[in-house]
This record gives sequence, structure tokens and C-alpha cells, in this order.
Amino acid sequence: MSFVCSLKDRVLQGYEITKIEALRLYLEPKEKLYSCANEIREVMVGDKVDLCSIINGKSGRCSEDCKYCAQSIYFNTGVNEYKLLSYDEIKSMAKENEQAGVDRFSIVTSGKGLVANDFERVINYYERLNDECSISLCASHGILEKSSLIRLKKTGVKRYHHNIETSKQYYSNICSTHSYEDRINTILSAKEAGLEVCSGGIIGMGESKEDRVDMAIELKMLKILSIPINALMAIKGTPLENEVNLTEEEILRTIAIFRFINPKANIRLAAGRNLLSNYGENAFKSGANATITGNLLTTCGNNIEADRKMISDLGLKVK
Repeated sequence: MSFVCSLKDRVLQGYEITKIEALRLYLEPKEKLYSCANEIREVMVGDKVDLCSIINGKSGRCSEDCKYCAQSIYFNTGVNEYKLLSYDEIKSMAKENEQAGVDRFSIVTSGKGLVANDFERVINYYERLNDECSISLCASHGILEKSSLIRLKKTGVKRYHHNIETSKQYYSNICSTHSYEDRINTILSAKEAGLEVCSGGIIGMGESKEDRVDMAIELKMLKILSIPINALMAIKGTPLENEVNLTEEEILRTIAIFRFINPKANIRLAAGRNLLSNYGENAFKSGANATITGNLLTTCGNNIEADRKMISDLGLKVK
């Protein structure tokens, strides 16, 4: 029996793979790797594909210097800048996604965190959305204190999104205005507040394969059950504007290896789906079982109807 098939069988029996084993998977025949990851997905999380959507509730003027981001004040990217949207604008998008059969909806805001006035406004928004919509609510508002996360939980928000972005050892290469530990502390505080946590990262920022594996292992240690994988879409004006796009094989291998390391998690397609053929169809045969649908923060995504059809055509289930 091949190494990858043997390792797959052990994962299905509850084995947690090592870093060395995960790195070896990058060298295994790709089709065998994909099919084994897909089998782990089938057994561990089933055929349901989790759909979520986001709205860029506040755009630009971010105080942080994350090198991949169009919204930083440090970079001249021409990004559309605006203050916090009105409740009616956000409710309209939430209702539209609810009616389209999307499972989850999140308001995402630019900035390290939210200033007091904006935070009070989003608290009001979530309270009203919880009363007026049936879609499950998520939130993504940067680095927050535990007390603020507890308040979000009380509004009806189920899940907090906060990426670790990359490995601990590589983090200082992509951001200097806050630390990796700041992100970990926010995740731990969200868990302590009783919120589910969605956390993943970006691949293709110049990191090594070892960094990607370390990120996946960190997410396993944090017991994260929703892991978005973004493939960098290099944005002109950012320090990473000249990074070469990852190949489809690199992205699919990473998704498959994340499945081996986090067999019970929702492995979620996020930015960079247009680097994959047919907006990521093969990813759902390689271990992925969730996706952000519709547009993202500053880049375009796939539309909901097209995603639902693609998923159905693959024999998978949506809401």
C-alpha cells in the first residue's frame, strides 16, 4: 500500500499526522493525494457543503501594514474607501443571501479593530439582524477584547472570524504593526466568550511549504473547525504585488494536506478561486467542503447560483 493511502487509513482511525508526514505528502502523486483527502472528507464531514457570504461593511483606511492587503493606509492601491454602511444596506445583503440558500453571513470591517462608536453600531446591527433574518450570523472585526466578544455573542452572533494568516515564524514578514500573538489571543478570547471560530490564512505570500504545514498544525491545536484557505491575489500597490500566482496543483495539494491535518474541519475556499479551473470544482474533489460564495472584500468571487449548481453537479449537497 502506498504511503498516502496508508496514512489516510490511519487518519480515518483517529491518527494525527506529524509535521514530517505532512511535508512528505507534498511529494506524493497528486491524484492519489487528492482522492485520499476526498475520502477523508467523505467519512469525516459528509457530503454537505457549507456556504457563507460576506459584506465589506467598512472599507479602507486600515492602520495596519499587512503586506497583502489593499485596505492599508500604507499602500496606494486605489481601493474604494467608505465608512460603516447603513443597517438597511447590510440587511438587504443578508436577506438576499438568506433567500439564495446561503448558510452564514458576516459583516467584515477594515481596521485593527472597531472604534467605540462603530462597535456600538454593529452591535445594534447584529441584534436587529438576529430578529429580522434567519441566516446564521458571523462577525469579523479584527482584534477585540474578550468583553467585546461576549457582547457580540449576546447579540446572536454564532461565529467570529479571525485568520492567523500564516505560520508563527513567517508572520513578521507580512505584518509589523501587530503580532501573531495578538491574533492568537483574539481567537482564544472568542472561544472563551462562547463563540465558534473561523480561522485560516493566505498561501502564496512567499512562505515555504513548511510554513503552510505549520499553519495547518496551529489551527488543529486551536481546534478550529472552519478553516478558510485564501490563495494570494496580488494587488497592485501592495508590497506583494509582484508575487507570482500559485499553480492549481500547489493550491489543491495544500487543501488536501490541510484535510489530512484537520480531518473534521470545514476546509473553506476563499480568495483566489479564480486561480482554479471552474472556480474550484477540483477543490471539492481534493478535501474542501465549504466556500465563501459571492464577492469578497476587494476581489470578485463566484455567484451563488453558479456555486450551487457546481456543487450539485458534483453530487454534493447544499442547503
